[in-house]
Amino acid sequence: MEFEITKKEDHIVIRVLSTKLDTNNAPELKSELVVLGNDEVKNIILDVSNCSYVDSSGLSAILVANRLCEDSIGTFILSGLQPDVEHLIRISMLHTVLLITKNVDEAEKLLVEKGKL
Repeated sequence: MEFEITKKEDHIVIRVLSTKLDTNNAPELKSELVVLGNDEVKNIILDVSNCSYVDSSGLSAILVANRLCEDSIGTFILSGLQPDVEHLIRISMLHTVLLITKNVDEAEKLLVEKGKL
């Protein structure tokens, strides 16, 4: 598995361990997200700080996570964008849709501020 999933009391942190989120591992991430959605997880932090590359499959997985959280009236936060990944997020205009933080600590503070934790 190229992901580390940490279940906390009111949220899940998924850390991508690979340097890429692409067609090779994005389907596995989507599967994990569906399982988490079935377990009624509402708040997800996706840490991509190890990723220097994301392709369209990776973006699709990110959007699946966002949709699952929205559908369960929770919060999805994308964390730890490397410069190339941030550039892709910006040119695809996803920064206008997604909550993005610099790191997981900042994301967890944001969840507290939103009253989600």
